[in-house]
Amino acid sequence: MPETQTLRALIPRLRAICGDDGVITDSAQRRTYESDGLAYHASVPGVVVLPTSTEQVADVVRLCSENGIPFVPRGAGTGLSAGALPHTSGVLIVTSRMRRIREIDIENECAVVEPGVANLEVTRAAAPQGYYYAPDPSSQQVCSVGGNIAENSGGAHCLKYGFTVNHVLGLEIVTPSGEVVRLGGKAAQPPGYDLLGAFIGSEGTLGIATEITVRLMRAPQQVTTVLAAFESMDAGGSAVSDIIAGGVLPAAVEMMDALSIEAAEAAVACEYPPGAGAVLIVELDGPAADVDAQFEAVTELCQRNGAFEIRTASDAAERARIWKGRKSAFAAVGRISPAYIVQDGVVPRTALGEVLHRIADLSARSGIRVANVFHAGDGNLHPLVLFDDSEPGAGERAEEVSGAILDLCIEHGGSITGEHGVGVDKVCTMPRMFGPADLETMDRFRGAFDPGGIANPEKLLPTPRLCGERPGVKKGEHPLVTEGVAELF
Repeated sequence: MPETQTLRALIPRLRAICGDDGVITDSAQRRTYESDGLAYHASVPGVVVLPTSTEQVADVVRLCSENGIPFVPRGAGTGLSAGALPHTSGVLIVTSRMRRIREIDIENECAVVEPGVANLEVTRAAAPQGYYYAPDPSSQQVCSVGGNIAENSGGAHCLKYGFTVNHVLGLEIVTPSGEVVRLGGKAAQPPGYDLLGAFIGSEGTLGIATEITVRLMRAPQQVTTVLAAFESMDAGGSAVSDIIAGGVLPAAVEMMDALSIEAAEAAVACEYPPGAGAVLIVELDGPAADVDAQFEAVTELCQRNGAFEIRTASDAAERARIWKGRKSAFAAVGRISPAYIVQDGVVPRTALGEVLHRIADLSARSGIRVANVFHAGDGNLHPLVLFDDSEPGAGERAEEVSGAILDLCIEHGGSITGEHGVGVDKVCTMPRMFGPADLETMDRFRGAFDPGGIANPEKLLPTPRLCGERPGVKKGEHPLVTEGVAELF
């Protein structure tokens, strides 16, 4: 049963809202929701509810608001920043039973879906009519559209087509007070402040999306995927710079280093060229004539930068074989390392080479291996920091390397996250990127939606309790308290 008396008292009312089969109080069953894809952070939720409608979500949130109970939204649980980490004294609101595609509206080139619909299901529903949904996170077969909204997810093709925020036309949301509000709609460019843009990527701190209108795109006439193998990351990186500088805008440009290739081979036998120090995957799409011209340019630039093997896929089956290694890369490192940290940072594309060299230096000095898989076209790095968690101190050294990589991103004018979000994992890193005035402004904005602080608390924005306090003897006042930015309770 839940830990607090207040929460226990709400169980009958939650059952009245969601039904007996929509409320989970058994401790073993609650434990299955203790983490998202970043299992390093875990806590058992006080109670789990599985609503099936906007009305049920609103009633549950209103009940939480009236009783000062924190709530945490959760989609498919594939997030990589512990953004859906449950609150032990709160309600975990899981949208997995809200999985209906309500409408495919080809005339208006959009679809209306519930938050629990898997990303790829939108494309599958629209494909018979020649359309698709562009955002494509690596987990698109299982990740939910609602979760994509919370994290403003991207994917391999965001270089050309942008992130989730660029593909959402409208939302129905439940605010932290339980009010149902509509933002935007099927018509583009509504007047007023861009609350739709502010909500997307807010990581569940401004409410819960219960209906989502997404933009559908016409499937391209031709898609060609190129895999080029290089002896080194430098050579592959130079090819990327030349491709972009040459005026070619591929749909995707992905790169993997030798260590990540080794992991992918061990996991899925992707059969990338033997001996490659780096592989580059370039996908081109659009009118056939344009794609053919871009293909010639990309091939020539890769060869000029020393590519020793180039493969081309022109149909879906061949493309799937090329993408197989890249899409499996995160999970594949489990084959070569007992434990690992998936990092997510962004640097300007022009700084990629230097930052990758600095990461290699960090790895050599610390003895911690780092595999690099990244969206090369837009500088979105995903270093995989590998360590043996049975070795004393290895986890701490891996975290130091992981944090130092984020410092490199900030030092070079980048960001601490590109598409995985802040969640719990990077909440204490936010002051490295933003000053006290920036954080205070964000906190005031959050407070305008959620004055009670019950919507996904302890995520996104740092607090002294999360980032300044440690058990044991205190050592002076926290800097944010000194500056009047936060209070210590």
